[in-house]
Amino acid sequence: MITLALSKGRIFDETLPLLAAAGIEVLEDPDKSRKLILPTNQPGVRVVLVRATDVPTYVEYGGADMGVTGKDTLIEHGGQGLYQPLDLKIAACRMSVAVRADFDYASAVRQGSRLKVATKYTTIAREFFASKGVHVDLIKLYGSMELAPLTGLADAIVDLVSTGNTLKANHLVEVERIMDISSRLVVNQAALKLKQAAIRPIINAFSQAIERNAVPS
Repeated sequence: MITLALSKGRIFDETLPLLAAAGIEVLEDPDKSRKLILPTNQPGVRVVLVRATDVPTYVEYGGADMGVTGKDTLIEHGGQGLYQPLDLKIAACRMSVAVRADFDYASAVRQGSRLKVATKYTTIAREFFASKGVHVDLIKLYGSMELAPLTGLADAIVDLVSTGNTLKANHLVEVERIMDISSRLVVNQAALKLKQAAIRPIINAFSQAIERNAVPS
């Protein structure tokens, strides 16, 4: 049995065409089913639904053989014990710094002031500002990040940005792009050795599907 860990939402939806390329079809809609383990048309493959931040943990410790998770999650939670064969080029977005539209970010950074930064990506934020020589006080939040600058809790936020519409709606502006983010395929290293005959064809099918969909630069 091959177990694939996915999180609901955009990653799940954008992984489905890759699974189809490997001949795998998930038989139940996660938004309509209460099940956390979903069957597929392949008796030897199943999908487990976990929180996005838990995917690396499930794969690393053998709760799943494979998983799909964002680069942000891998950096933040550590992906050292995982085999990462593919950038799947899905769920693309960016990690950025945003502030209130009336906040002079450039001046604050240039003067070396200490910034209060709200984020759930504390590792990424700490490394980014340290590389710039900017002192920060990090405030860990788990949601509604845009509220932090509006209420005076923080000067800036570090968060994922896709369209930027949520920032605009809350009168925030993106002032620095830290990195581009997409989702990766991660594989349990022991499973790769023990179940190679089942796992390798899936990796190869994913790889071929990515190449077919690649836009020439």
